[in-house]
Amino acid sequence: MRWDAVTNDEFRRSFRFSFHSNLGLAVYSCGVQKCGPGHAWGPAVRDHYLIHCVISGRGGFSCRGKRYRLSAGDGFVVVPERIVSYAADQDDPWEYCWVGFNGADAKRLMDQTGLLEREPVFHYGDRKPEDLLMGICNAPGSGPGREARMESALLLFLAALMDRFGKPAEPRGNGYGYVQKAIQYIDYNYSGNISVASVAASAGISRSHLYRLFIQYVSMPPNEYLMRYRISKAAALLESGRLTVGEAAYSTGFSDQLYFSRVFKKYMGVPPSRYMANSLVRGGGEEQNERSNG
Repeated sequence: MRWDAVTNDEFRRSFRFSFHSNLGLAVYSCGVQKCGPGHAWGPAVRDHYLIHCVISGRGGFSCRGKRYRLSAGDGFVVVPERIVSYAADQDDPWEYCWVGFNGADAKRLMDQTGLLEREPVFHYGDRKPEDLLMGICNAPGSGPGREARMESALLLFLAALMDRFGKPAEPRGNGYGYVQKAIQYIDYNYSGNISVASVAASAGISRSHLYRLFIQYVSMPPNEYLMRYRISKAAALLESGRLTVGEAAYSTGFSDQLYFSRVFKKYMGVPPSRYMANSLVRGGGEEQNERSNG
């Protein structure tokens, strides 16, 4: 957690998570901030979805050449890789809460909120979405139970947006169904000798088609998803302290321990042996790298 008091009127409380063990839906950051006059972010892009709800005050949000004036009861959506900027009003700077998230299910869920088909701003009127978003901010911490509570709070928040702005469920037979089949196959078989070709075959489509659908719905190629999935499972095994590095490697589909160590360090920032030692010192908790992301 990061808490900053800049003046009596300006504060920030935020959480940033550097690794996301749930690839289906994961909270990247959340927080609440009362901004100083003119406090701004951008123009820049995010690599995940970001939703802000304005609690009080006023500010501006710019996206695709349009600028929007927002106040209490308004919200705005930042879509991955889309250039945006936002700034607090000089005379009545806003206070807002936010959540950043992504994962294999993120785009589907955001489609179901209906917000991606609208302007990137919305008005929610009552305080229910705002209160649910604050519920995410109040849930963070280390360990699988806390992570599950954060994801549950995020789903409740998205469900409230679906109820308010959503559209009917996607028709059967759309491309996401193939992605679901592929992800389920990976979930059941990641510990074995599987490849992108076998994942595509399990979904009944070609490798090239699977690649396009993963880029569209998951924002990463299928081989990247498979590797991240295996590393997330290996990290969980190492955190438990019950397996050696070699056993964790073989249990998650890596036949070469040296290759496993290189890949693990690439994604986790430390070798698996160091990660396991750090986890035992922390009592199995997950490392957090926290900074403001509002």
